[in-house]
Amino acid sequence: MDSDAIFMLIPLAPFLLAGFAIWTRHNRKIEEIRAGATAEMAAQYAARSQALEERVRVLERIVTDKGFDTAAQIDALRRDASSPDSRRLS
Repeated sequence: MDSDAIFMLIPLAPFLLAGFAIWTRHNRKIEEIRAGATAEMAAQYAARSQALEERVRVLERIVTDKGFDTAAQIDALRRDASSPDSRRLS
């Protein structure tokens, strides 16, 4: 490149820097949105996992405890599973 071409590019430098700044700000916002969505999905998975763990604990208690009516407890679990709160998690 000769020196005349360099002197012609100098006035374009502020526009290039501004464009680069806008591009990096845009990419940062996109990553923040992705991080928020990922955190929300992780919270949903954690809530679902907690609900499933709770159900497994109840089932373990039913299986190991011989003093209760098993059929009645299973029916109660079925009623709980058909409630609106449990449908929201699936």
